[in-house]
Amino acid sequence: MNLEIQGKVAVVTGASAGIGFAVAEELLANGARVLIVARDEGRLNQAATRLISGAPGHEKNVIALAVDVSRPEAAQLIIDQAVGAFGELDILVNNAGRAHAGGLLTSTEQDWEEMTGVKLTSMRRLCRAAIPHMQKTKWGRIVNMSSIGGIYPNPKLLVSHVLSAAINNLTKSLALEVAKDGILVNAIGIGAVATDNWANNMVPAVRRARAEFKDLSDDEVVARISAECTPVGRAGSAREIAAIAAFLASNRNGFVTGDTIEASGGADRFM
Repeated sequence: MNLEIQGKVAVVTGASAGIGFAVAEELLANGARVLIVARDEGRLNQAATRLISGAPGHEKNVIALAVDVSRPEAAQLIIDQAVGAFGELDILVNNAGRAHAGGLLTSTEQDWEEMTGVKLTSMRRLCRAAIPHMQKTKWGRIVNMSSIGGIYPNPKLLVSHVLSAAINNLTKSLALEVAKDGILVNAIGIGAVATDNWANNMVPAVRRARAEFKDLSDDEVVARISAECTPVGRAGSAREIAAIAAFLASNRNGFVTGDTIEASGGADRFM
């Protein structure tokens, strides 16, 4: 499918690995110019090198900006960098953040502040900074990464799922506000997806809760949990999520907005 985004300018946060990297790769393959953002400069530069090596002749279509998106000035800095480098801003994919295992009584104030800053506050700020540029051209696409926990909450992941519900609400409300400007805003409610982020943040919690998993490898733990919780019997891949995001961010999508697309293999939980 031709996504009709040749020459469009995209910003993808949390793009040094996993889903964010896969989204950037998909957009680049469809002719977009992409600013990738992450906190770790070393990993981000490696990601940029991989993107460029996978798309010969498109070296000038990838730039990297290492910044902590939770910083108050980060959103405007990111959007200004994209517009300064490429002349416009058409697509924003908010992917920064991670899963957090724990309930209300086991989560600290620092957990709440950090997770809220990275997942929700940065998203709000980035949308606010990006939308005026999209309004100028009467065309824009925003994709916010959420979780199925925003629809089907699980107390084992309370912080993440409270914020996911807020992301879904922000997505719907913002979509209604800017639809008249030709800007479509959607979210993806992600389930169990095999990424380093998931392995680093979720697998340890699963091990603590399930003594029978103590001698299994991380891959085996993910496979067992995915088979238990997901009707399709496996975890998803970053590329599968990226394909959904790329469509929502494309010109081929002209009628889907304000929605949270469930991408969970039919599951309503993943832990």
